[in-house]
Amino acid sequence: MKKNIPPKINNLKNLNLIINSDTYKLAHEDIDFLSRNEMRGVRMLLEITKPDLILEENKILSTIIIFGGASISEELNTKKRIENIEELIKKNPESMLLKRNLKRLENLLLMSNYYQSAREFSKIASISNQNKKCNSHVIVTGGGPGIMEAANRGAFEANCKSIGLNISLPNEQIPNAFITPGLCFKFNYFALRKIHFVMRSVAAVFFPGGFGTLDELFELLTLCQTGMKTKIPIILFGKEYWNKVINFDYLADLGLIEDKHLNLFQYADTASEAWKIIKSSKEPA
Repeated sequence: MKKNIPPKINNLKNLNLIINSDTYKLAHEDIDFLSRNEMRGVRMLLEITKPDLILEENKILSTIIIFGGASISEELNTKKRIENIEELIKKNPESMLLKRNLKRLENLLLMSNYYQSAREFSKIASISNQNKKCNSHVIVTGGGPGIMEAANRGAFEANCKSIGLNISLPNEQIPNAFITPGLCFKFNYFALRKIHFVMRSVAAVFFPGGFGTLDELFELLTLCQTGMKTKIPIILFGKEYWNKVINFDYLADLGLIEDKHLNLFQYADTASEAWKIIKSSKEPA
């Protein structure tokens, strides 16, 4: 015979279901709700607002963007990688892939000086503009390894603040260890990350890099070309590299850009030279 369950017990069970249901969560605490496609606009607004408020609270007045290859590391680290792959080649001397990777590492070794230059530039720029009353020309990077690490490291070694704007990728990367705690942000949207790179920037230094570096370079050049961003010093670090990678003069000769657009950027080959360009710009250092 079926027992009758008192209504009070039934009600308590139902109340427990109500309180623990997703619909009863506060909207801003419901992660599944916020992750829905329909909430993309809200997530984008949060990614705009959160870093902006925190940078304001930290009195970050202006920034210097530093971009460059994630694969360019210190000379010692690259040499160790070369030694490791040479050992693998000894065991498998016919491997064309290993030989290809060795050649690539040897080329990266030739560029390891850019790691040191980014580190040195960041140190100079940070010391020159950060004090108890002012946080201007704060170094901002993509927060990852390579040139980004070098730039954050330079500021860290100068006991100065620096910012990292990391991005959520399928192959997850962690931030480098030299970013100022509390000033490292993780983004889901590349477009919003770019906004935060540009909005406080008073200069940008582009070291040798790949698709990401080129993407950011042309984004900034376009913004300055069209007047959407006030003209700032845009420095291509390593003239030989950039002249081989991009023929800007050819674009002008074809009439695809105006001759005056070649003045949107300058070249530098040393940290002191790059800093001199920024100091001599209209934006006071």
